[in-house]
Order: sequence, then C-alpha cells, then structure tokens
Amino acid sequence: MADNSVLTCAGRTSLADSSIFDSKVTEASKENLLSGPTLYVEEEMPQVETRVVLVQEAGKQEELIKALKEIKVPFVKMESVEEYESLDSPEFENVFIVMDFQDPVFTELYKTDCRVIGPPVVLNCAQKGEPLPFSCRPLYCTSMMNLVLCFTGFRKKEELVRLVTLVHHMGGVIRKDFNSKVTHLVANCTQGEKFRIAVSLGTPIMKPEWIYKAWERRNEQDFCASADDFRNEFKVPPFQDCILSFLGFSDEEKTNMEEMTEMQGGSYLQVGDERCTHLIVEENTVKELPFEPSKKLYVVKQEWFWGSIQMDARAGETMYLYEKANTPELKKSVSLLSLSTPNSNRKRRRLKETLAQLSRETDLSPFPPRKRPSAEHSLSIGSLLDISNTPESSINYGETPKSCTKSSKNSTPVPSKQSARWQVAKELYQTESNYVNILATIIQLFQVPLEEEGQRGGPILAPEEIKTIFGSIPDIFDVHTKIKDDLEDLIVNWDESKSIGDIFLKYSKDLVKTYPPFVNFFEMSKETIIKCEKQKPRFHAFLKINQAKPECGRQSLVELLIRPVQRLPSVALLLNDLKKHTAEENPDKSTLEKAIGSLKEVMTHINEDKRKTEAQKQIFDVVYEVDGCPANLLSSHRSLIQRVETISLGEHPCDRGEQVTLFLFNDCLEIARKRHKVIGTFRSPHGQTRPPASLKHIHLMPLSQIKKVLDIRETEDCHNAFALLVRPPTEQANVLLSFQMTSEELPKENWLKMLCRHVANTICKADAENLIYTADPETFEVNTKDMDSTLSRASRAIKKTSKRVTRAFSFSKTPRRVLRRALMTSQSSVEGRSPLSSDKHVMSRMSSTSSLAGIPSPSLVTLPSFFERRSHTLSRSTTHLI
Repeated sequence: MADNSVLTCAGRTSLADSSIFDSKVTEASKENLLSGPTLYVEEEMPQVETRVVLVQEAGKQEELIKALKEIKVPFVKMESVEEYESLDSPEFENVFIVMDFQDPVFTELYKTDCRVIGPPVVLNCAQKGEPLPFSCRPLYCTSMMNLVLCFTGFRKKEELVRLVTLVHHMGGVIRKDFNSKVTHLVANCTQGEKFRIAVSLGTPIMKPEWIYKAWERRNEQDFCASADDFRNEFKVPPFQDCILSFLGFSDEEKTNMEEMTEMQGGSYLQVGDERCTHLIVEENTVKELPFEPSKKLYVVKQEWFWGSIQMDARAGETMYLYEKANTPELKKSVSLLSLSTPNSNRKRRRLKETLAQLSRETDLSPFPPRKRPSAEHSLSIGSLLDISNTPESSINYGETPKSCTKSSKNSTPVPSKQSARWQVAKELYQTESNYVNILATIIQLFQVPLEEEGQRGGPILAPEEIKTIFGSIPDIFDVHTKIKDDLEDLIVNWDESKSIGDIFLKYSKDLVKTYPPFVNFFEMSKETIIKCEKQKPRFHAFLKINQAKPECGRQSLVELLIRPVQRLPSVALLLNDLKKHTAEENPDKSTLEKAIGSLKEVMTHINEDKRKTEAQKQIFDVVYEVDGCPANLLSSHRSLIQRVETISLGEHPCDRGEQVTLFLFNDCLEIARKRHKVIGTFRSPHGQTRPPASLKHIHLMPLSQIKKVLDIRETEDCHNAFALLVRPPTEQANVLLSFQMTSEELPKENWLKMLCRHVANTICKADAENLIYTADPETFEVNTKDMDSTLSRASRAIKKTSKRVTRAFSFSKTPRRVLRRALMTSQSSVEGRSPLSSDKHVMSRMSSTSSLAGIPSPSLVTLPSFFERRSHTLSRSTTHLI
C-alpha cells in the first residue's frame, strides 16, 4: 500500500506540505532560479490560495468557524454536492470539511479526488496555532499522526481494508513489510515472522480493537492513540491463543502458574488434553513424558513461560524446547556404535555430531536437571562461605582463580607443609573472593538488567523501587574488590611477616560509609521485593528466570542480599582466628588487634545507626497510623518505647468504652482512639498506596505532666486497670485518666514500671518507684464490670448515635462556649455563687455533656470538686496521694 502520493497540480499552496510534491516543487524552483530570471519563475508558478469548504452540517458549527478565523483561512459553505462545480476555481485549492466520513457526501467527494478533512483537524490546528496539515488522503483527526503500523495474521480482506482505512483517517501510515521504522504491529495471532521480529525489537504489539477504540474517540481534543495509558489496554498479552498445561510442578507452583496464565491472556487444561498448545515441563523433576506428544504440541521448559511474562510477549518456542536425556535419537546413536559396516565412517561422523549436539543442549540448559561435569568449577552459593573449599575451587564461575594463574617474580614457592597462619589467611582470601562474586552476581544478574533502558515491555520496576532494593551494593562491591585484590597479592607473595591487619585498617573508613545505608534498610529492601513480586507479574517472572541460573545456586534474591549483613561478623571471626595463630614477635599481632577493634567499631556504628533508623521509622509509622498526629512528634532525639492497647474507663480522654491506644515515647505519651469510620487509602506521588489511618489523635502529653501512676487493685468488678494523675499546664487542678489494658502480651506491672522509669528520667528523678501508688477501685470509682457486655456495647452505640443526631438537628448552631457560659451561670445561681467566684474553673470542668445528661464523669474530674463529694476518709487518702 502506498504511503504517499504525488499531486499532479503544479502550484504551491498555503498548506503545510510534507509530501514528495513539496520536495519536487522546491527542486524545480532551484533549477529555474539558476537558469532564468525570477520573473519567469513567478509566471510559471502562480500563487494558489487555500480555501476551506464547510459541507452541510459543518457550516453550522460555530466553534469550527471560530477556529478557521483564528488560523486565518478563508472559507465558504456548501449545502449539496451539486454546488461543487460552481466552487471549482483555478485561484483556489479547496479543502472540504465533512462532519461524518460515513455520509454519502464524503463518498462523492472522495471519488472526485477532493481533499477532505474532519473538524478535529481544524480545531487541533487552531489550538496549537499551526497551519492545516497536508494529506493526500481523507484525514478526519490526528490521533495517529506520526505512527507507522504494520499488520499480520489477518485472513479476511474486508477487515484489513477497514482497519487500514481507519488508520489513514486518523493520520497513520501503513507499511506492508515490517522494518525498524514501524512503531506498532497490529496482530491477529501470536505467530509469524513479523510477530517474532516485533518481539525481538521490542515493538508494541496491538490488538485490532486498539484501532476501533481510537476511532471511537476521534472527536476528543488532545487524544493520542499511542499514549501509554490507552495503548496498554489493547496490547496483545503473552499467552493469547495459547492453552497451557503444566507437568512436574508442585501444587503451589502449579496453582500460581495457572493464575499467571489467566492474567496474561491464556487458558490452561489438564496434561494430555488434545486442545493444549503448550506443555510446560519442570525439567529438573520430569525424566520422561507420560505420553507421546503430538506434532502440534510445543513441549517447552518453564523458562519459556517466565520469559514470555517478563518481556510481555510470547517468546519463541525453539529456544526452550524440552529434550529428555533418553531420547530415541540418542538410543539409535548408541546402537550404531556396535555396528561395523563399510559405510560406518559416515555414520560415526553423524553420530559424533548428534552426541555433541545433545551434550551441548544438556550442559547449556538454564535449569540443569543434574550436576554438570564442571560443577566443581562453578559457583555454589550454598557453599560460598564453606571453609572446606579451597582457592582452587570456583572463584570466578568456572574460570581459573587469579591466585593460581597470576605469577610474580617475588613470589616464593608454597611450602609443602603450610603454617596455620597461612591456612587461615588462605581461608580469609577464599571467602572474600566468593563474597565479591556474590556481589557481582547481584549487580550483573539483577540490578543492571532492571536499570537498563529500552526494556521489552517497558521498565519492570520504578527507579525508586530499584534504589530501595539494592541500595549501596555497588559501593560495597567496590570496597571489597579492593580488599580482595590486596589479599590476593598477599597470598601470592606470601611471607609470615606480611601484615593482613593493615589491609582492613586501610579500608575501615570506607566500610563505615558503605555498610550502614544498606544494613539499616535491609528489611525495607526485603519488603519491597516481596511486595513487587506479588503486585508485578513481570518482576516475578524476572526473579524466576534469574534465580534458576547456576550463578545464583538456586537461591532467591533476598537470600543473596542478606550476605552483606553477615559478612563483617564472619571477617571479625577469621581475624580473631588469625591472631591466635600469629606469633607474639610478629608485628602483625598488634595490627590485627587494631583491625579487629576497627571492625567492631564499624559494627557498633552500624548497629547504633540501625537502631536510630528503626526508631525513626517507628515514629513515622505512628504518624501515618494516627490521623491528626502533631508534626512535632517527629524529633531526632525521640524514640518509641512501647505501644499499649487499652479501653477508656471514663468519659475522658474519650467516651467510656472507647478503644484507646497509648504510644509511650522516651519523653511523651501519645493518646489516640480507634476511628469509627475509615477514609480511603492514601496514594503517594510514586503510585504506592498506604493503608488508611486507623486511629484518631486525642492528646500528645509530655511525661513531665504525669504526677502519679495508680495501680488499681484487682477485684471482681475491676481487672487489669490503672490510672494516671495528670497536671496539664493550662489547668489549676489535677486530672485523673483511667484505663483498662486489653493486651495480654505485656503484664500490667511491667508496663507501669516502664512508664514510671521514663517519667522519672524526664523529670530528672532517681526514685521511679515513688511514682507508683496502689489504690482501691472504689476510691476512684473505677470498674470494668460491664465493659465487655452486649448491653454496654449497645448503650455506647446508642449514645454515639444520639450525639450525631443531636448535632445533625441542631439548627441554631449555638457555639459550645455560649452553652458552657449559660450552664455555669445557672449552676452558680442555684448554689448561690457568682460565676466570677474562685470556683469558676471548677464549675467549667464540671459542665460537660455528661452533666447535662445527669451522668457523672469519674475518670476525668478536678480533685477539689472530687473531694467535696467524698467522705472524710476518702479525702485523706487522696490528699496523701497528692
């Protein structure tokens, strides 16, 4: 299909011409300028003005007429096709605007080779301030402008013609053959040469519905069919038209793979069903197929399955075909070995080629079913820190170790009987080499592929997620590569007087810089891997493919990333062992002690930094969990000590029976209640969702305000209760807060001692025991008898509902302070007091919603009013408490 056509008319228009016609006109102009005067060119090339013709309904669109005036293009209106001949003029080049390309008028204009465009083209040009684009075909909109499409797998010519026409109407270009200029492949199947090339080049492969849906949105301004959000809805999934079955997998793995199959557009059936197109085999467990597969059935390894998901397209099956070790070809080849015939030379040569090919396929399998012949030279993660290994074993994945191949003039031959010091030094070098190889595997096999640009199917992970997972691994790798090289030189040029301690003293500052950022956030790195593996199928497939490679020793990425956490303690143990086998007169003895001390300082710094980081993270978790939490809770000197779940036993700090959470910090106490209604989840700018806040902030109390901690005795009506005697700075009297502990993990006695210890530290007192006071529940009207009863819960629910109803039907909107002032006045008049008396504050504390209802509030009262209602004995006990 032609992409552009050359116009036969010879004249430059005011349209933005991007066709071959424009280049030919330019060439002709240059030739005329060289061969003759300018006047001759102007006579041969008269100026032709562009005129827009608004056909029928288009002439009634005010928005369209306004846009034409903005781009300064003359226009006329045409009501019928019969007027076409009267509009034909050599002075104008007419461009017709038709509202509907399905209209008969459009068909008539198209047959006469008229230039036809749609209203969205004009509106788009007016919006951008651009001239009308040149198009040799009818152009309704520009939603596929600059897109080059190729088609494959279409059997019905009518459907293909329809799709091509729509693409042209939206400004797209069609290519018959697939090449590097094609931006999108529209596929009706997942096979064929074009499909394979598109997969290899990473070209997006789209369903036909993509074109139809784009055409439905043709009238939308600023719509682009290649936008990621729209395009991703219509990408061909990896397993489209595939029916899979799975053999040799555990029930958990099989269930997971079946779910992934449906998510990626495929379906699955039981093994042996004739409708299956693919049989996925776990080659490590399956030695022989249970049936003879048909020629139409692809028998592939599991790497094909995960590779297709990772690249977001169906991978080629030929690279992943399953070959069992005991194939008929192998049996036939082996039987030929015993034949002795005149023509056996050619058969033997063919046999050798067959055996060599089978051997290569077996050895190069990405999922080796058995231990390879070169296994003693390959890296096994499970034995990387095994002290029984020798430097001659694999250090560089099968390559000969440098310590064995590197020669030096100064090197001395290794004695037949090595000293114990040399043996430990050799072990230190060997484990360091293996550790460097682990870091290289993490970087080369996982980090680099995830960071590289141009990944098939787009980036697997976001840059923030990659940074969180790998952290400072490259920096750690650089430091230990230098340590390994220094140890290697020392081992090759071994001498008992050589100092090993100097090597670690040399890099101690680098270790302090590189390790804390990784160790401190290792748990976050682990959580990110687990979360991304669950939420992102492509990352899950990426891990499956790479973790199955020999370099990983079939260990997961999390198991590999924990090695830096374990490395420094193991080095310290080896240096201690080396010091034991070092003579007293050896100068390295004292150097090793310094090196061990420096490593301990590094580990202490890491642990202290990790503790601070975890403490800060806990505070951030509290801020996210508590809605309305004060920002000043975040402080570098503050740390979370304990979290306790309780129930309020009075009307304050919230209603009786409310679930209250106490967060004890080293200098303050955060009081929060459980939210009655949870708002939707919070979404960060990076698209990560955070669970909604489950608690509501009540009060952030400095520990210095706690004057006494009351341990309420256990009775039949009171269990696991305690109270706090508090003096807020804005109050003139003490306040009593009572709670019942609901968590059984922390005993009440331990919690109260912990609280008193931090209160004493805050107010700089050494006698923390004097802050605890044991009291009877009757003394302070504290009881927990009805807290768990159904009647109590129903009563609390009715009370909350009545409050909401009262607020909802309060039309007067009387301010609370006005009600309080009126209540104080009424109470003072009844008792014969003036509101301006010395008990004004006491009355304000008593005037609450509970007093209006006639219900006392025993858990949060001012002690003077409390004493007035108590007997003489109760007054003496409370006075003694204060």
